[in-house]
Amino acid sequence: MVLVYITCKDNKEAEKISLHLLKKRLIACSNIIPTKSLYRWEDKIVKVKETVIIAKTNNKNYRTAVNEVKRIHSYEIPCIVKIDAKAVKDYECWANNELK
Repeated sequence: MVLVYITCKDNKEAEKISLHLLKKRLIACSNIIPTKSLYRWEDKIVKVKETVIIAKTNNKNYRTAVNEVKRIHSYEIPCIVKIDAKAVKDYECWANNELK
């Protein structure tokens, strides 16, 4: 199983991206979590409220999911992080059945 960590400007964008990936069956599930981010951008430290997506997929769908996120995301350089994970067998079976 692969977890895809994605930051978004707000909840609306996170839902839009999650629904898009779900409809294309590139992810089995997503969690949407409000967060506060601090980072350096254009030589300034930025503090902003963002929304995180943690999407569950597999290695087969990961690259296509990333390309879809990049295509519709509002950020010039979206944060997209791949996290390899091991799920309990029944959850992983369910997730794999949901993916194309």
